[in-house]
Amino acid sequence: MTMLASCLLSLCQAATVLAAPPLEVPAPQIAYVPVLSPAEGETASAVTASLRRGVQPLNPDAARFDEAGRGIGKVSLFKGGKLLLTNGISTVEGSSGGGIARWATIAGRQMPGGIGASAHATAIELPDFGWRSYGMAIGLGDRVELSIARADFDTRDVGTALSIGRGYVFNLDTFGAKLRVAGDLVYGDAWLPQIAVGIEHKRSRDSALVRALGSADSSGTDITLSATKLLLARSLLVNATLRYTEANELGLLGFGSATGAGHQLQFEGSLGYQLSRRAVIGAEYRSKPDNLGLGEDDWMDLFAAYALTDHLTLTAAYVDLGSIATIPDQRGGFLSAQVAF
Repeated sequence: MTMLASCLLSLCQAATVLAAPPLEVPAPQIAYVPVLSPAEGETASAVTASLRRGVQPLNPDAARFDEAGRGIGKVSLFKGGKLLLTNGISTVEGSSGGGIARWATIAGRQMPGGIGASAHATAIELPDFGWRSYGMAIGLGDRVELSIARADFDTRDVGTALSIGRGYVFNLDTFGAKLRVAGDLVYGDAWLPQIAVGIEHKRSRDSALVRALGSADSSGTDITLSATKLLLARSLLVNATLRYTEANELGLLGFGSATGAGHQLQFEGSLGYQLSRRAVIGAEYRSKPDNLGLGEDDWMDLFAAYALTDHLTLTAAYVDLGSIATIPDQRGGFLSAQVAF
């Protein structure tokens, strides 16, 4: 009887437990911190380590970083995430880079997986000429860039001396494309720069005149290979670009020459020093062919760029464009405004 009573008591206790409501276990709490992108001085590896420790971004849809520092996450439209100024500024031909040199950067402030865009307006004031250009560019996944730009070159009083009419304006349209094929501007191996190949198809809107000046064609295509790296530890940006071109004065005076001069390999170089996350100063050099025998000189500049906001950047420069259309000592000021998303 004693054993039977013990068994009955055990069964009753078990039934009571099964019939009781389940215990409510509080959901695990996840700490959220604002790690949308590496902070100033923070490396991608530090961000990755934080993610491994279970610390999540404030916005779960925000861009994150893998082992190589490349962004991963959902596709975002015009939702910038790049470090300031790492999308470059707009060149006079519309692509991203420096003022006169093309870089391996991709236009727009998007991270990989996103879509970005930029637009610019540029003015160059010289003793005898005036340059105005404007255009836009689209960046796809920080991998592909498409750009378009229009340049107007005012000859002012020189137009009379050249027998083309006072204030004659040369016009040039440029359609560009660029593909990042290796490396990363900021992250990844320090020895491996961001590398991009690209083309720029240019079309002079003054076909009859440029042919009369001795050019072989009124349109032509440049091929470029660029390598660019931002060394964060030294606040130093270095760029080198090889350009295979036959453009005369960037294409304003046509392409090649009637005497047979054609494509040549030219060099573009840039060196910048980052004073702060919003300000950079530097210098650029660009070599150019002299197909028409007019004494066409290489270009140089000293520039300063400042990001007024996350989306608006102003660039000012002193430019030395040498001799243009036999008129020497063309030195002056460069001013450009860029809006990027």
